[in-house]
Amino acid sequence: MRDLMKLPAAIAVAASVVVSGAAMAQQKPAEFRYTTGAPPNTPWTMQLDRFVKDLDEETKSAMKIIPFINAQLGNEQDTMQQTARGRIDLGGFSVAAAAALVPELSLTSLPFYFSSTRQQDCVYDNHLVNYSKNALAQKGVVFLGWTHVGSGSIVGKKAYKSPADVKGLKARSAPTKTAAAFWVALGANPNPLGITEWSSAHQTGLVDVSDAPVTYYVPSGLGKIAPVYTRTNHVDSGGIIVMAKAVYDKLTSDQRNALHRTVDKRPASQLRAEIRGFEEKILEMHVKNGGTIVNLTAAERAVWQKALESAWPEIVKTVGGNAQAFYKLMEDAKKACGA
Repeated sequence: MRDLMKLPAAIAVAASVVVSGAAMAQQKPAEFRYTTGAPPNTPWTMQLDRFVKDLDEETKSAMKIIPFINAQLGNEQDTMQQTARGRIDLGGFSVAAAAALVPELSLTSLPFYFSSTRQQDCVYDNHLVNYSKNALAQKGVVFLGWTHVGSGSIVGKKAYKSPADVKGLKARSAPTKTAAAFWVALGANPNPLGITEWSSAHQTGLVDVSDAPVTYYVPSGLGKIAPVYTRTNHVDSGGIIVMAKAVYDKLTSDQRNALHRTVDKRPASQLRAEIRGFEEKILEMHVKNGGTIVNLTAAERAVWQKALESAWPEIVKTVGGNAQAFYKLMEDAKKACGA
């Protein structure tokens, strides 16, 4: 009899569990806006599509990324600032864009600084993570992981086989002190512009010459307007994934863990290899589209390298702030990593 009296209560509890579970199943997933300047049909958008799918699978559709590609939400520098203010949830950026918050990070793009991709990757992965995490957190964003932008060379309507060829020209510069100082060291006149303005600047004659990563150069259409690609390969630019700290702080521990597991599923080594492996195919596409590739001799490239290596101390001084300390960190890291 006593057991029979307990049945209604047990049924009520079971019913409440079923209703509760059904309600949870019907809840809308938490959605996060993801910004990137990557043009469509590039390895970056492929990586982003995969990230969206990975997070969806990891959280059983409880967390969803809404991608905004091709700078739909604005230039990198603007969207990085918006992410820091919590107006955009997260995104993939060049390290040059992260320098809008932490200027010294732009020193990772010092021309001809790394002796090999192995050395560069070692410096990024084993020596720069903690500094970047702490510095960016103070500016309102959470470091999630490294990505990659790719090798940069000189582009325009003619070949630039010597540093003397760009002297006095109007040069498109990334909006960082390091990028501007790069052109000043060559005797050119830098004009800082976001990626959405590169093509029109060349089209209208606002600039004569740029440096650009090949993986952006062709898919963005810049290769048709500035069709000569001179392979100085003076930089192999890094990328970064960050989330607004205001957004991250509101995540549950389960959501944070799921986010980090998803990022860790595709390590920086894999993302870099995918970008680097695609560069030669992009250059082949450029030639098929009527573009020109100028390969420098070892002697010609050495002239570029000599002209720009001597400018490193002045570039570091120009960046200011914590640049000297960060430069020392990079120098120590290079020694630790070897050639």
